[in-house]
Amino acid sequence: MAMEKKCFLIDDDIDDQEIFMMALEDIDMDINCVTANNGVEALKKLNSDPSFIPDYIFIDINMPKMNGIECLSEIKKLRHLSGVTIMMFSTSSDPEIISASRKLGAIDFLVKPPGLKPLVQTLTKIFKI
Repeated sequence: MAMEKKCFLIDDDIDDQEIFMMALEDIDMDINCVTANNGVEALKKLNSDPSFIPDYIFIDINMPKMNGIECLSEIKKLRHLSGVTIMMFSTSSDPEIISASRKLGAIDFLVKPPGLKPLVQTLTKIFKI
């Protein structure tokens, strides 16, 4: 029996959160996903509950209060999360942002696909790794 995977989605767009959750439901795996609406909220969760160590963190780039690059930089400072797979998840495909996120330690940069089916396919590949 496969162990449950924990996922943390940091994205200010509620519609994108819902689509992400729908995609997870379509994937035939046991994945528990927690969401945060911005980087500040995410860091508060990660700092206040050291037992919350997701297997995967997905971070949107364009968010209020703290953008995705700033959020990634702060998360990378948290020792208890050093083994977590972090991916940027954004509509942006700016090469400079992609490069900056990889330099800060993001494993990959996923451009949000246009629809549920392509998102399911992308996430299936990620979670089977």
